Parts: sequence; C-alpha cells; structure tokens
Amino acid sequence: MSGECCGDEVKEYNKMIHLKIDNNDITVPEGTSVLDAAKALGISIPTMCYLNNGFDNHPSCMVCLVKDKKTGNLVSSCALKVAEGMDIASEDADVKDARKEALELLLSDHIGDCEAPCSLTCPAGMDIPKMNRLIAAGKFDEALKVVKETIALPYVLGYICPAPCEKACRRKQVDEPVSICILKRFTAQSDRSVELQIQPKNKKVGIIGTGPAGLAAAYYLLEQGYHCVLFDKNEQAGGNLRYAIPDDHLPKKALDTEVEIIRMMGAEFRFNSLVTAENFDAEIRRKFDAVIIATGDTTVSGHLTSLFENNKAGISADEGTFVTSLPGVFACGSVTRSQKMAVRAVAQGKVAAMSAHLYVSGKEIQAPHKMFNSRFDKLLPIEVDEYLKESVPGKRLLPGKGQLEGFTPEEAIQEAARCLHCDCRKLDNCKLRIYSDEYKADRKKYLLGNRKILSKHIQHNLVVYEPEKCIKCGLCVNITLQYKEKIGLAYAGRGFDVRITVPFGETVKEALITSAKECVEACPTGALAFK
Repeated sequence: MSGECCGDEVKEYNKMIHLKIDNNDITVPEGTSVLDAAKALGISIPTMCYLNNGFDNHPSCMVCLVKDKKTGNLVSSCALKVAEGMDIASEDADVKDARKEALELLLSDHIGDCEAPCSLTCPAGMDIPKMNRLIAAGKFDEALKVVKETIALPYVLGYICPAPCEKACRRKQVDEPVSICILKRFTAQSDRSVELQIQPKNKKVGIIGTGPAGLAAAYYLLEQGYHCVLFDKNEQAGGNLRYAIPDDHLPKKALDTEVEIIRMMGAEFRFNSLVTAENFDAEIRRKFDAVIIATGDTTVSGHLTSLFENNKAGISADEGTFVTSLPGVFACGSVTRSQKMAVRAVAQGKVAAMSAHLYVSGKEIQAPHKMFNSRFDKLLPIEVDEYLKESVPGKRLLPGKGQLEGFTPEEAIQEAARCLHCDCRKLDNCKLRIYSDEYKADRKKYLLGNRKILSKHIQHNLVVYEPEKCIKCGLCVNITLQYKEKIGLAYAGRGFDVRITVPFGETVKEALITSAKECVEACPTGALAFK
C-alpha cells in the first residue's frame, strides 16, 4: 500500500518527504505531521488533545504515540514532523502498551460516571436518566422509545419489577430514590404507541413460550422484520405473568396491552400447542429459520431436554449468546435457569433475539459488548448540593390515585425532575471512554489517595462544565482565544494541580458567549457537554 498526501499543504512546502508507516510507503510535503501522513494512508491513530482546524497543538494526552523503528523511541504523532526515510510503527505491542498506560494515567485523574448507577444495576441496562429527562420535559413518546430499546414489556414490568435500579439510585443519598419503576410504567400505560419502521424479511422464527422472555424475543425480532410464530400450551399468552401473579400485583389489562402490541406488530400466536421432542423437529425446527425456546414451564422444558446433550431439567445454553448445542436453536429465560426477576428474562429474550438474527443473517454470533465504564463511589456530603443543582427538592412522590393507578402526567413530570443526572452526557462519543474500551484500560491502576471533590457549573444556558472530568487538553482554551472571547477559559495552577477555569472569578456563561458549541464538540470527554 502506498499513498501521497497533497492539497493546500503543497503550496506551503515544496520539498516532498518519503517515509514508511506500518510498512506502507508514502510521500508527503515537508512539514506534515506523522499523524496526518498516517491519515492519508487510511491508518487511524487515536487522538484526544488534537484539533486539526488551524488550532495550536500542545500534545499532552500521549494517546497518539507511535514508534520510530530506527531509534525505538515513542513519540507523539500529532507533533512529530515527517523526516526523509522515517520508518514508523503505529500498531505494534510497544505502542499499544504505551497508549494503554497513557489512558490509565488520564483515568486516575478523571472523576465521573459513564453510565449512571441505576442503569448499571438494571438487568436490561435501560438508559434511565435519559428516560427521566424526557419525561421531565414532557416528551413522553420519546421517553417510551428509550424504554423500548431495552425493555420490551414496560407496562408489565412497571408493576412487578423489584426495581434494583432504585436501590442504586444516588438520589437515595439525598432523601429517597426516584420512582423509576412507576415512571417506566407511565411511559407505556397511556395510548402512545411507538411507530416502527419495519423492513420485512422473508425469514421465520419460531418461539416456544409466551412468558416475558418469549414475548421480548418476539418484540425485537418483529422490529427486525422477521415473521414470528409463538407456541404456547395454554389458551392465552403470558405464561406465569398471567397464571401465577394475582391481579392486585399485575392487572391483566397491562399484560393484554403488551400482548396486543406484539400481535399488531405481526406476531402469530398458536395456543393449546404443546411442543415435545417428538414434534419439535417435524413441526417446528424444519419450518423455521431459527427457534427460540423461552418456556419457563418445567413440564415443557422436560419434554425438550432429550433433544440436547443434557437430560436434566433445564436446557443448557451459552450465558452470553443463549446458543444451544443444536444449530439455529436458542434458549433463554427460566428454561435454562430459574429467573427470579421478569426483567432479567426480558433482557435475555432480547439477547436471544439478536443471536437468532445474527445466525439467520449468516454472521458470527457474539454476546453484546459491555463498554468500559468509569464510576466513583458514593457522593460525599459536600457533593450533594452540586448534584442537586440539576434536580429539584422534595421527597419521592406517591401517585395520588394509588400505586396500581400510577402517575398522572403532571406527577410523572414532577417525579422525573428529581433525577440527579449522574450519567455522562457524552456517553456514546467520549473519546476517553471509547479508547479506554479499545485498549482495555484499567481505570484503577493509578488511583491514589482521596479523589477530588466533584463540582458542576450549570450557569450557561446550553453548557454544563464538570471540571473533574477534564483531562486538561487545552482545546477549549485555544478555541476561546481564536473566537476572541472577552473572558474565555484559561489554565490555572501548575503540575498535577493544573486545571481549566474561568479567569477573574467569572462564570462559564460569561466565558463561552460565542464559542460554546465549538468547545463542547471539541472536548474529548464529558467535561464540557450540552445540557
């Protein structure tokens, strides 16, 4: 592979430089950085403190390190200019180890949550703070879409989930946790159906069992355009949700609503259909492109265990993908192991559906990837007021019409506003998180002593500044200088105590009058983020 880097830089530099990067030859103008030369070859080198828009470059993060193979030295590719005959390695073991260590050093000084504790504790990994923000803003349809990304049966689970998320809620340290479970139910309890853009596939998936795992699997496969046929030995869908939970815990109207939504999406239900080892191959496996066994009934699972390598009660399946020993057959929910929480069965139903989708698509079946997550322990007493800045005072709100009736829209807005917004607003595009995940960084490796005190600056109408998430790259300082901000941002302190601050005791509102958008977009972490 070879390449040439040209363009505007040729006008400035007449001399052309020949070098190698990862054994690829390239010719670029004198004065080009190794980083840009690599980019011209299609080689991606991670950067955090670099912004190629005419801004001054002050290498500090050391994440863009490469190796000069002739000297063995590790150097910052964003600052290193090309030289004739250079031989650069951007992906060898030394480089990767050095980048990992650079990330671990940055993490030692980075205080904040990537995902909020409530989301981490939810077996389905629901984005709870995002749901809360949307409800608090009166955007109920959007909130339901967020819930449905991970919770296929929010109306049902809003009644019966034991709410481990609420036990982890940081608001609990202030007074009482947010009523997450009832808020989740609220998003689904009114007639606010989410329109789905479904692209039909000429593929069929059979699902045995219509309990929480089976219904969830059907929901997510129907979203993907599959034709789903659900088999159940009973006369109605729901499994133990219908036959084991009394009405005063789970009103059947909630279950019926969830089942009807799945039916309207195109699901076909075949009731009074007991699936056994004898009819499994002839009537199901041969007629479907994939099969998901999601029955929690021990009688039914007992009928099917002889199909697999084990003959004990329960069917063996991979814990990450729910793949069984039979090609194209997946098993989830209580059929593999007794599930005490329906929300866990629902979560497994989604994973099984995604595995079936990958199988039918001819792709490698992989367990869902768990991203790197930065987190800190409990809030210190001095930090409570900082987190309350984005919340409202007041204890947990009880539904005026009782728990079974749930919140009115006004009550839901009021309760959702109690959320402390512990999550990072750059959850999906924080470079520190993305690269820490890629390089498998250990966030605890260089942690020493007491952590810094967390603070939030929310005076700006668009921007939140959280200094303890800052890696001191200085991009925002350069941007405010270029935009000629009257106050702007600046460095303060020296050495390990250096920080980015607003001069003269002014606020972020006065500092970012014209350059707020550019500063937020350039920030490599969630230190500067849109509200």
